[in-house]
Amino acid sequence: MNAPELRTDDRPVLGSDLHLELRGTRLRAGLVEALREAVRGGRLAAGTRLPSSRSLAADLGTARNTVADAYAELVAEGWLTARQGSGTRVARRADPGDRPHRPLASLPAPAAPSHNLVTGAPDLASFPRADWLRAYRRALTAAPDEAFGYGDPRGRAELRAALAEYLARARGVHARPERIVVCAGFAYGLTLLARALRERGVRDAAVEPYGLELHAGILAGAGLGTPVLPTDGRGTDVGALGDLADCGAALMTAAHQFPLGGALPPDRRTAVVDWARASGGVVLEDDYDGEFRYDGKSVGALQGLDPERVVYLGTASKSLAPGLRLAWMVLPEELVDGVVARGSVHGAPSAPDQLAFAEFLGSGAYDRHVRAMRLRYRRRRDQLVAAVAAHAPATRVGGIAAGLHAVLTLPPGTEETTLRTAARHGLAVEGLSPYRRPTAPPPPAGLVVGYATPSDSAWPGALEALCRVLPS
Repeated sequence: MNAPELRTDDRPVLGSDLHLELRGTRLRAGLVEALREAVRGGRLAAGTRLPSSRSLAADLGTARNTVADAYAELVAEGWLTARQGSGTRVARRADPGDRPHRPLASLPAPAAPSHNLVTGAPDLASFPRADWLRAYRRALTAAPDEAFGYGDPRGRAELRAALAEYLARARGVHARPERIVVCAGFAYGLTLLARALRERGVRDAAVEPYGLELHAGILAGAGLGTPVLPTDGRGTDVGALGDLADCGAALMTAAHQFPLGGALPPDRRTAVVDWARASGGVVLEDDYDGEFRYDGKSVGALQGLDPERVVYLGTASKSLAPGLRLAWMVLPEELVDGVVARGSVHGAPSAPDQLAFAEFLGSGAYDRHVRAMRLRYRRRRDQLVAAVAAHAPATRVGGIAAGLHAVLTLPPGTEETTLRTAARHGLAVEGLSPYRRPTAPPPPAGLVVGYATPSDSAWPGALEALCRVLPS
């Protein structure tokens, strides 16, 4: 028979809900078999905590001893475990079969690297938990009831207003709240943009000669061609855009090229905007780590040169943490409706997170955190440069003093051997070659070092490990 329905009297809720299909006329035997089947079939996963015997008995309308006896039988068989203070849980040795699992010999898991210098993340141990929690509490306390509904697909108005103020002040972006779309990560925002551009008739979106394959793949996935711009000793040659007849967009990391680490020279910044004006195209500016410049020569966003021809894309993944899934676009007026129409509230971060970030920005906590991390990352980059010069004089640290990574140019022909040596020493680090676009010239042998990734305690060991594997 099926489990009896829950009573509808005023009895208080005593524990977690547990759906069981009881069969037969003997309640205790049916309960034992239903629990056994739920574990055997995987519906109750190992480690799942079951309701207390009192709570389940109340739900089933039976005596507590009936449930307690059923639990005891399954504990004796090895299906469940019961410990004081931990309750009754599904045993971790339970196996989908008729008897408790007997562990078999298993292959050892591959050893995790001892040191991590892979790019893509900040020092996650430095996430400002206390300040974020205060912002979250203040934001939730002040949040109107409607904030917990579906809301505006552009994002919360509070966050868009806070972003408009911050971006204008810190990055020189001309932003109005109604032109900002908040999205769950850079990749999602780029997806919306690519689809909107394709719908408007854009056929090609040019990309830099070195960069993340993911981003070119997103453009291609929307049906856009991705011609590769040439490069020279000054970086990406944007003058070639005029020769691409079908090109209606260009994706650029102008402030700090990823991964090579240079900045687009002033004359080329002007040239790419001039191309967009003359051709009716748009520049997609990926300002992924624009807050982190260490040589005192902060360069504003490219978008400030022409807000109607440049889309500004920013993210909190490098300044705070990628797990927040907080990113934003500042759009030309002509693209707002098209991008919003292709998005949805399901592609935006949660409303509480947006409200917390708005509070975090407005209170000045974000500025304080960025300044503190800027000092920390600058110190690490200086230490990296000094250590490489002292221990590996044949290796050169390239790029401007900015961002969360540096490119180490190695002696010719040594990239693969250096990576193999790093792996043997438990050091996770990336080579430069995988970032090359298919038609771009081969880059020099090099490593892309994410010096922001380790925690403060792990950084000295990671730097020492890096120096050990570099060609002398």
